[in-house]
Amino acid sequence: MRFVIIGGDAAGMSAASRARRNDPELEIVVLERTDDVSYSACGMPYNIADPDRPMEELVVRRAEVFRRKQNIDLRTGHCVEAIDPAARTVSGSVRGGERFVEPYDRLLVATGARPVVPDLPGIDRDGVVFLKTLEDGRRIKTLLAARGVARVAILGMGYIALEMAEALRSRGLAVSMVKPRPGLLPWMAPELSAVVRARLEAHGVELHDGRRVERIDSEGDRLRVVGPELDLPADLVLAALGVVPNSEAAAEAGLELGPSRSIAVDRRLCTSQAEIYAAGDCADAFHVVTGRRVYVPLALRANRAGWAVADNVCGRPTELDGVAGTAVFRVFELEVARSGLTAAEAAQEGFDPVAVSIATPSRAHGHPGGDRIHVQLLGDRASGRLLGAQLVGVEGVAHRIDAVAVALHAGLTVARFAQTDLAYAPPFGPVWDPLLTAAHQLLKLLERGS
Repeated sequence: MRFVIIGGDAAGMSAASRARRNDPELEIVVLERTDDVSYSACGMPYNIADPDRPMEELVVRRAEVFRRKQNIDLRTGHCVEAIDPAARTVSGSVRGGERFVEPYDRLLVATGARPVVPDLPGIDRDGVVFLKTLEDGRRIKTLLAARGVARVAILGMGYIALEMAEALRSRGLAVSMVKPRPGLLPWMAPELSAVVRARLEAHGVELHDGRRVERIDSEGDRLRVVGPELDLPADLVLAALGVVPNSEAAAEAGLELGPSRSIAVDRRLCTSQAEIYAAGDCADAFHVVTGRRVYVPLALRANRAGWAVADNVCGRPTELDGVAGTAVFRVFELEVARSGLTAAEAAQEGFDPVAVSIATPSRAHGHPGGDRIHVQLLGDRASGRLLGAQLVGVEGVAHRIDAVAVALHAGLTVARFAQTDLAYAPPFGPVWDPLLTAAHQLLKLLERGS
């Protein structure tokens, strides 16, 4: 059997490697349009923070290793442009113009996502950058070293934007951030968002939320981000406004699409065409709380989905439960995490959400150090079910959110979650863990129906 994979990053190479372990005789062909495969894209902001760290440190495994040690026919510089389900072929071009047509018995579309490019005059100017691929990271580090950059304007205030704000400030650069809607991350509870905002401003980041950008002008080597009541000078502009799935070839081939025009897949990662699978940032998933399709492009899902595809291709039926939207990032010593639904999302899905927010010590009383952990916990008034959580704090947040994720996968009620046996030791938290304290407070609200 011939297993062809389009895309050589997280989902694609996870699928290729697992398929080879499953079946040493399987013919595996990977078609990757760039020269980079299997790298840690999530580590790029932290790498960019250090001018002396080479970007190549983020490469997990080089293409030649896949070819030599795993007998995977990995072809870089191959851009797939069309999929023909009837003929079971993919076609495209090699860098330099040569055309190719490749037959398949089973196909995995793992084409990932690309940055949102806003419709702004000047967005294509020299000095306007995006951060999604390893080549993007290399370009940013090269520009920072060569242009005498002193001031950077960031369009957007999402995960990457906030991580990059810290990275650039750590290099001594002035940073301004701008977005059209008020507030930081749209999902974040206002009381938690205020904590993040205060930390950003304390580190000298200028925040211009609720400001619309009309264009990007240039004055020699310098740029200006311009809008009504907005005029930000910059030596570099980073557009970090989210991503969109690379699903055009799949759509043209007649594959069904899901949220945000991602490729719709079932729990076996199979598309609407029986021989074609999709995984990674180009594909959708099912949310474990709602059961509905969602587009949540995150690294763990991509790698896990790649494994599941390989198992299914090799005759080992495998289904994935779905995602809870669990995510964590760091910004200026603060750990920020979420899992599950926000109050607005829960209401939209037909729940009757009740939320409680608390701030509690991150360590036991009398134990030196520590800070405060801010927790918002969300439950459903009708069923008592736990729906989601958000956490912000300087310690104890990143892995604490995992308890919420497990509870959401298990469908626990707030009452059952409040009874979970969480670990305690003074250096790591109070006897009543912040999550348990929040759960008991939320349970009181749910029980009295207010």
